[in-house]
Amino acid sequence: MIRKTVKIQLDAGLDFRPVAMLVQIANQYDSDIYLQDEKHKFNAKSIMGVMTLCTADCEEIEVVAEGEDAEKAVDHIEKYLRNEGN
Repeated sequence: MIRKTVKIQLDAGLDFRPVAMLVQIANQYDSDIYLQDEKHKFNAKSIMGVMTLCTADCEEIEVVAEGEDAEKAVDHIEKYLRNEGN
């Protein structure tokens, strides 16, 4: 299992379009991927789950993945949430 805390640095935070892109990225991987805050844990492959998280820009979120490609998945999601090379 891979866990990484990431500070969200997207211009729009986790608004609809960035969430849709995040879900597309998560679905590229076979691993189980979750996003969690202090109280909730949501499937990163579910647009409704991620939208429910309602995380604003510059807040931190934990990305958790388990599976064969978990490290690659977490690295890709981290890069996206940090707005690096999007």
